[in-house]
Amino acid sequence: MIRTTLSRDVIAQTVHRACRAPSIHNSQPWRFVGDHAGGLQLFVDRDRLVDADSSGRQALLSCGAVLDHFRVALAAAGWVANVDYHPNPNDYTHLASIDFVPMEFVTDAHRGRADAILTRRTDRLPFDEPADWDAFELVLRQQVGDDLALLDVLPDNARPQLAEASQLTESLRLYDSSYHAELAWWTGPFGASDGIPQSSLVTAAEGDRVDIGRNFPVTHHRERRSQVPEDRSKIVMLSAFDDNRLDILTCGEALSVALLEATMAGFATCPLTHMTELAASRDILSRLSGRALPQVLIRVGSVPVAEDVEPPTPRRPLDEVLTWGAASRR
Repeated sequence: MIRTTLSRDVIAQTVHRACRAPSIHNSQPWRFVGDHAGGLQLFVDRDRLVDADSSGRQALLSCGAVLDHFRVALAAAGWVANVDYHPNPNDYTHLASIDFVPMEFVTDAHRGRADAILTRRTDRLPFDEPADWDAFELVLRQQVGDDLALLDVLPDNARPQLAEASQLTESLRLYDSSYHAELAWWTGPFGASDGIPQSSLVTAAEGDRVDIGRNFPVTHHRERRSQVPEDRSKIVMLSAFDDNRLDILTCGEALSVALLEATMAGFATCPLTHMTELAASRDILSRLSGRALPQVLIRVGSVPVAEDVEPPTPRRPLDEVLTWGAASRR
């Protein structure tokens, strides 16, 4: 069989768009290597791990999201990405080997999903209840499918317990100086290519209207979205099938699918992982859902249509995340 190769320009453009994927604290813990045979290798970048993510679980979720973003961006360019997961059993950082075949026809839906990569934002402000949720939930479940992760929409009456889990996480870390120092570092004003900019953080008053969210260092600016008195988002939870690296990675792919699907539907989203970082809050989520391995929650809701769009968060230069040559370890 003749192996189909892509030009470096197409691969580079696709990786560049894929790197708009969300990651823990915008740490972008991924690394792509274009190999001599015309394929592409995905690695988790150990130098980009967040200290609070001692197991590397959230880095795997992030890499799963960038992998699906790559697949989406490549489809809009007319190619299918074939993924071989964990191709090197002797290198746990080597997550996927990707090769390419041409697609028969690029649909408007393929292009729309790729465009959603550029318009998606992590929005930490309060949301209105999403319109026509039942119809959207059917589409969401269909797109995520049953092979990437377990998807649950937590009931509205579980909101108090979710808020309790969120607050419990913050209470348990109240005196964790290393955790708060790391948050301050990732939200510092000096980050030009990573981290969370001040424009993406909330004021104390804005945060008071969101009952389920990570507490970042507060910022100071005019209060936004004052017409939404409290968060009325729907809460989507993604859980892994098993506690192994592949299932955590594919859960990250499901996160990408859900975020892009919501963006195409006109909804705002905010992924949440702080409640899955500690056992006490994870246990609350497990009791609410009946799932043993909750990984990430997503707030999904509507926002005023005339609202100003926040600028995109920064990303690392392409030459830091994509190299060419042998797929060697760092």
